[in-house]
This record gives sequence, C-alpha cells and structure tokens, in this order.
Amino acid sequence: MSNCIIFTIPGNEVLANSLIKLLHADPGDAIIRHFPDGETYVKVNSNVHEKEAIIICSLHQPDDKILSLYFLAQTLKEFGAFPVTLVVPYLAYMRQDKRFTDGECISSDLFARLLSSFVDKLITIDPHLHRRISLNEIYSIHTSVLHVSHQLSKWIKENIQQPLLIGPDSESEQWVSKVAADANVPYIILEKIRKGDRNVKVSVPQVEKYKEYTPVLVDDIISTANTMIETIGHLKKAGMKPPVCIGIHAVFAAKAYDKLIKAGAEKVITCNTITHPSNAIYIDELLGQEICKNSFVVD
Repeated sequence: MSNCIIFTIPGNEVLANSLIKLLHADPGDAIIRHFPDGETYVKVNSNVHEKEAIIICSLHQPDDKILSLYFLAQTLKEFGAFPVTLVVPYLAYMRQDKRFTDGECISSDLFARLLSSFVDKLITIDPHLHRRISLNEIYSIHTSVLHVSHQLSKWIKENIQQPLLIGPDSESEQWVSKVAADANVPYIILEKIRKGDRNVKVSVPQVEKYKEYTPVLVDDIISTANTMIETIGHLKKAGMKPPVCIGIHAVFAAKAYDKLIKAGAEKVITCNTITHPSNAIYIDELLGQEICKNSFVVD
C-alpha cells in the first residue's frame, strides 16, 4: 500500500509495527507528548498530502488517549491526508447506550458523534453491542466491524485436547454455540434453577459425560471477570477439570486477571486487541486484510 501511512497513539506500537510490515506501508512520524502542565502537544513530521493516514489506537482507558487522537487526526487532515482511518481494536464507550436513570448522559451516542467528527472511517473488532444492532445506528462515518470467532475456534482446536465450551447463562448461548460450531467441539450452557428471590442453584448439565473434557469459558470482554469466577466455582463443585478462560478484549479491571488465576483457571487467553501478557490470539492479519479491502472507501 504505497499511498498509505500508519501512525500510532502511544501504547499501540507493537500492533502498529506489525501492520506496517504486513501492509508494506510507510511508518508515520509524529511527536505526541505533554507539556509540564499536562497539556497535549502533537506535531506531524511526515508528508501526508493526498495519502490515506491510518491511526492505530485501541481505546482501553479512553480518557487518557482521546485528546491525543483528536489532535493527531485533525492535524493530519489539515496537512492534506484523506481519508483518515481509525483502527480501534477495542472500542470504548459502548456500555451506556440508554438513560437508565433520569439525568444520565448517554455516552455511547456522544462518543460516536465525537469520533465521527474527526475521522473518516473506523475499523474495530467485536464491539460490545447491547441494545444496538450495528454501529451505524450511532456512527455517521463508514464503519467496519470484524469478528474473531474463527480465530478463537482455531486456537481452541490447536491448543486444547478434548475441549468443552461452556456458557454461563442462556444469553451466552448464541455466542458460545458459534465458536463451538466453528471448532467442531461440544458446548453446554449452565442451568439455573430459581427456588426463590435469592436462592438460585446452578448445575452443569450432563456433568458425568464431560468429566474428562477441558472446560473452556469464552466471552467477548473480560472486565471484572465476576461471571467467569462464579462459573469456575460451579465447575469445581461439579468435579470438572480447571477451565481455560478465553476473552477477546483484555480489560481486566481491578486485578481481574489475578483473581481468575486464583479462582482456579488453568490459563487465561486473550486477543491482542488490548496489549496484555495473556495475549495469544492475534488479530494483525485480520485487520490488515480489512484495511486493504477498505482503502479509500468512504461513505
């Protein structure tokens, strides 16, 4: 991609360098730093006139990055870059998509409006959609949403003997069943029997049949990890093997990774949408293919 130049927001250098090699793209030269008073300084040294500028920025801890991202994107446009594409493996501000109580800010809408105002295209991976069908409901720019269920299935097939995918509840079945079908492995959904307002019993269906299998817990985001930790407890009580926990986005709030290991997970595996020591499933080629496919595509 001779007319493509790739910039990175600090903290995303590993993925950016990988994509530069994959795409044979030029590395963008920009200075992003802070003045002693905390204000952000941005300078673009590369010639970007009439080039597609691609910014790599996973928006984990977004408030620390958004101003640098805004200043860089706007400066690239001022110096003639077009289009400006944001590759954001983890897209933040998807949770608050309605007003749950009076007076609340619907931050997903406002954040989408903000990003749409200064980039031309957005490429992301498995955003955490709740009550929305697609990003097009809130983003006014061209968006590409990629899915990594195939990459998860491939890793499971290649690294786990006799895996059994487990969903913690009925809401997870659609997601778990898709990964299981792609990996050609069985899956079960934990059964919850409510005996009262505060008395819920959780059981593992057909537990005797699967005692020799390795349980695999899959989720899109591992944040607090409370659901996985609770599920591990149920699997222990059922006498099953220690599970492998797999997540796409390694948010890991409040030492969630350490808590998962302490709870009894055999290992915790994530994609490199957010840099973390648990990264073992890589999305570089998936992103590279999408960048090539959508080069200069602007709605």
